[in-house]
Amino acid sequence: MFTGLVQAVGRVQRRATGLLVQGCSPLAPLAEGDSVAVDGVCLTVAELIADGFRADVSEETLCRTSLGAKADRGGVVNLEPALRFCDRLGGHLVSGHVDGSGEVVALDARSTSWYLEVCWQDPAFGRYVCEKASIALDGISLTVAGCVEDGSRFWIAVIAHTWTSTSLQHLEVGAVVNLEADLLAKYTERLLAGAPDLPMASNRNTQEISTEWLASHGWS
Repeated sequence: MFTGLVQAVGRVQRRATGLLVQGCSPLAPLAEGDSVAVDGVCLTVAELIADGFRADVSEETLCRTSLGAKADRGGVVNLEPALRFCDRLGGHLVSGHVDGSGEVVALDARSTSWYLEVCWQDPAFGRYVCEKASIALDGISLTVAGCVEDGSRFWIAVIAHTWTSTSLQHLEVGAVVNLEADLLAKYTERLLAGAPDLPMASNRNTQEISTEWLASHGWS
């Protein structure tokens, strides 16, 4: 598990044996088998190298995320070691399991922040997005400032510290980013889908919560 608070910015390169990630010196000492979020993707340290590590990657990881394309050009990535139980949870719970990709559709400098607008490449994931919800973008814990009704396009107000301390400063309109929706939203949907007598179950939207419904289910 991770928090979405980036602790270092490094670079990723592709090798026949996997991916090489460098720029890890600001992180706590790493060991083989440790988990590290690289642009929001949970990777396992397979081998330690100077100032970084080598990681094995599956076809699933390369297809679902932007890591393969970034590695081909030695791109900049955000780095965060796995959360320890004694650590402070300053962002939100991030699993490092990317749901899908997004595309930057607008990027503007404001007086005290940056306006960043992103659309899901698979709009179906927009159902997990709502105003003031948490979302991980390239491994960064961010707050949704607003979104269209179905959540398929949303925007974020990025503060100066986040902008200068992460890979966001290198983004351009049209860039592809890794997105992970709020873990709690996905689990809630799964639980509701298994309880067909609950309102809104299975995305049917055919039943609303009412005082009668609450009374019939033990609420008074």
